[in-house]
Amino acid sequence: MSSPVLSGALLCFDDEQAVAQVCADLTGLKLSIVDRHRFPDGEVRVRLPEALPARVVIWRGLHQPNDKLVELLLVACTARELGARHLTLVVPYLAYMRQDIAFNPGEAVSQRIVGAFLSDLFDAVVTVDPHLHRVATLQEAIPVRDAVVLSGAPLLSDHIASQCAADVLLIGPDEESLQWVAQAANRHGWAHGVCRKTRHGDRHVDIELPSLPVRGRPVVLMDDVASSGHTLARAAELLRAAGAASVDVAVTHALFADGAVALIREAGVNRIWSTDCIPHDSNAVSIVPAVAAQLRGL
Repeated sequence: MSSPVLSGALLCFDDEQAVAQVCADLTGLKLSIVDRHRFPDGEVRVRLPEALPARVVIWRGLHQPNDKLVELLLVACTARELGARHLTLVVPYLAYMRQDIAFNPGEAVSQRIVGAFLSDLFDAVVTVDPHLHRVATLQEAIPVRDAVVLSGAPLLSDHIASQCAADVLLIGPDEESLQWVAQAANRHGWAHGVCRKTRHGDRHVDIELPSLPVRGRPVVLMDDVASSGHTLARAAELLRAAGAASVDVAVTHALFADGAVALIREAGVNRIWSTDCIPHDSNAVSIVPAVAAQLRGL
C-alpha cells in the first residue's frame, strides 16, 4: 500500500537541501529553498516563494543556533503573510533545551524562553531526542498543540546489531543517557549500564564506570549528543583500561566541536556512528523516514 501524498510546501535552506529533498520525496510536499543573503553588518535577508499553500513545513536543524533562530523568525512570519495557515517546524536538533532551571541567581532559563519563542511561531514541532531533564514532555518546553519527539536510539540500535557481536555491552557516559541506552539495549536484549559523571567544566570531567563485566566484550558508548568529546573520550579510556575488546560510539546528534573526533579516536574508540540529524561524516542511519511518517500523521 502506497503512502499518502501530502498537500503543502516544504521550505528549507540550501545547507539542508539534500536531507529535506528526501523528506519531500517521501511525503509529496513541494520543496522550495529559502533564498538567503547576509549583509556585511551581519543582518540577513530571506525570500520565500511569492505564494504559499495553507500547510507549510519548515526544515531547520538548530545546531549553531543563534543566527538560525533569527532566520526562523523571519521565515515563519513571512510564510504567514504569504498564505500559510498551519506551520510545522521539523527541527532534527533542538538547541537551548539543557538549561531548564536557573542554576545560579540571574541565569536565563533558555529552554523556557526559546520554547515560548518557537511556540509563538509554529503550530507543530517535530524533533529528535531533545535534551530534556526536569520536564517530562516536549510540550512542556514548547507549548504547541502537536509537539512530537522521535528517537534515534532504535535506529542506532539496529545499526549496532548489524555491526557488532551478539554479546555487545551498551554503556552510557553519564546518568542522563540512561533513557536512550535502555531503549536501545532492550530492543535487542543487551546488557547495559551508565557511568557516573562529575563535571568540573565544559572540558573537564571525572567518570566512574558501572559495575558490569567489561573484559573481553565489545562495548558501544551511546548518548544523545556528542559535542566536545571529553566525556566519551574519558569513558573510552576507562573501558579500554578495564579490558574491553573494542569500544565504538553511537550518538543521535553529531555536534562534534573542532578536535572532538580526534580526541575520541585517541582514547581508543574504533567506529563512530550517528544519525543524520546533523550532517557529519559519521552519519550511519537516517531519521527522515520517521519524520516523514509523522508529517503524514499530523
